[in-house]
Amino acid sequence: MKLKQIFSLSLIAMLIFMMTACSNSTDETSSKQEEQPKAAEEVKDLILATTTSTQDSGLLDVLIPMFEEESNTNVQPIAVGTGQALEMGKKGEADVLLVHAPDSEQELVDSGDAINRKRVMYNDFILVGPANDPAGIKGMEVGEAFQKLFNDGAVFISRGDDSGTHKKELDIWKSLELTPGDNTSYAETGQGMGNTLLVAAEKQGYVITDRATYLAQKESLDLEILVEGDEDLLNIYHVMQINPEKHDKVFSEGAEKFVDFMINEETQKVIEEFGQEEYGEPLFFPYTE
Repeated sequence: MKLKQIFSLSLIAMLIFMMTACSNSTDETSSKQEEQPKAAEEVKDLILATTTSTQDSGLLDVLIPMFEEESNTNVQPIAVGTGQALEMGKKGEADVLLVHAPDSEQELVDSGDAINRKRVMYNDFILVGPANDPAGIKGMEVGEAFQKLFNDGAVFISRGDDSGTHKKELDIWKSLELTPGDNTSYAETGQGMGNTLLVAAEKQGYVITDRATYLAQKESLDLEILVEGDEDLLNIYHVMQINPEKHDKVFSEGAEKFVDFMINEETQKVIEEFGQEEYGEPLFFPYTE
């Protein structure tokens, strides 16, 4: 073979090799680019204003991680009295509310500050007090028991914080046309349900509480259920989102997702089972509409 032919063949072979190498390099680069994960979606904060009972009972510790996982949302719960939670909603300082004062909630809906209000669950209020029950109210109807406590000047510990529980207590006093402060043994803590129960236990006084918080803290309290079961003691919780048309800084998409989450079948099942294993009875009951 002539030298010129050998040179030509070598040149062709070299070109083919370079083209193949170049092609492989391009394919590898393309493949690596395809393997690169997509940029993570931005995780947004959702401000949930709720009652201390949902926090103190431990329910939020179960529900919030469930919602965060499926919604790519970081929930920031603010547990306060229902009155404070509703005020936050009125000012657009929260995205979604989970509260239990139906009449006050309706006022927020009527004002246009809240929308998409849905019933979620219920439990009940109970009247607890010292095991020896010095006022002798065990088994009475709630109105009769409150009247007896007032007449006897019994130690009564109130939350005094405009919460749903406090509102219920005041409604009972009002129905009896009594001013609770006229009883010198009546005291307000201005605190959440858990701390108020601890104060009542320390002072061996009577206190109205939601059942969930009482059961969750029962082991650390020297208090017993004395009055329960009255229809007037039903405790209903609603979830609602703050109206984005009135408060344009709220995270409306996340709020709507949270409302849907709270009333979906899976979440309602979790609510129904919550507390049964640990306390022998559920702390809340599903109650959608």
